[in-house]
Amino acid sequence: MTWSAVSGILAGALALAVAGALVVGAFRWRSSTRLLATRLESARRDGSAWMASTSRYHPDELAGLPAPVQRYFRAALTDGQPIISAVTFAMTGMFNQSATAARWKPFTSRQRVITRRPGFLWDARISMLPGLQVHVIDSYIAGTGRLHAAVAGLFGVADMSGEGDVARDEFMRFFAEAPWYPTALLPSQGVHWAHVDERSAHATITDGPLTLTLLFRFNEAALVDSVRAEARGGLVDGKVTPLPWECRMADYTRRSGMMVPDAGEAAWIHAQERRAYFRGTLTSLAYEFAP
Repeated sequence: MTWSAVSGILAGALALAVAGALVVGAFRWRSSTRLLATRLESARRDGSAWMASTSRYHPDELAGLPAPVQRYFRAALTDGQPIISAVTFAMTGMFNQSATAARWKPFTSRQRVITRRPGFLWDARISMLPGLQVHVIDSYIAGTGRLHAAVAGLFGVADMSGEGDVARDEFMRFFAEAPWYPTALLPSQGVHWAHVDERSAHATITDGPLTLTLLFRFNEAALVDSVRAEARGGLVDGKVTPLPWECRMADYTRRSGMMVPDAGEAAWIHAQERRAYFRGTLTSLAYEFAP
């Protein structure tokens, strides 16, 4: 047998091993994701006592709210809009894998959100090389947060979970992304608003022991332009450090009677420099409404 033949056999065996590993990794990842999805839906059922008494938005509940918040709801919602109970949406976009350089890689994701009890499950694939992906789960379920990333779904590169700071950071994401499920920002859904100026307001939400206050800024069309937190855990020199964090929304369109963004961007603010790391665009969106 010639060396070239041996090399061909070894290459073929290696390719089969890699393909097998990818299949195993994908299977394991789907299994773990299904378990989280089941927990999310269980928290929704178990949280039935959290459901607000109203199933539809009425402008009367805007009385006493800061002026920019009233303008936002009038622009984003219509009288009688059903209250969102859940939403499923998919995105494509780019994710920057470096905190200090531009190493943007394409991603696809699917996200499930439950508004009461607040929770979400984000399942993403970030392309590293042709045929090789990093699988990422980001979630907030029943008061517990989790961030898990693994190459090919097998080789872990990040895994943080629990209550406390991890849960707080993930709950923050749920709240900041609420412009995609805007009825969750209504006072009847437990959100408290406080005036800042004519184009911004603070919003406060509570889930169990966690209470968050974020700054919402509104654009000229009265819709949410950005949401900012002054302290969310980000990586600095390999350590999780509280940093200012901001989400921006753009390209609003009317879906199911509501004005929601088609695109979003997330960024850390470090040493007065804004460092975007996520840019995504909707590819699908489906709502479920309270009965």
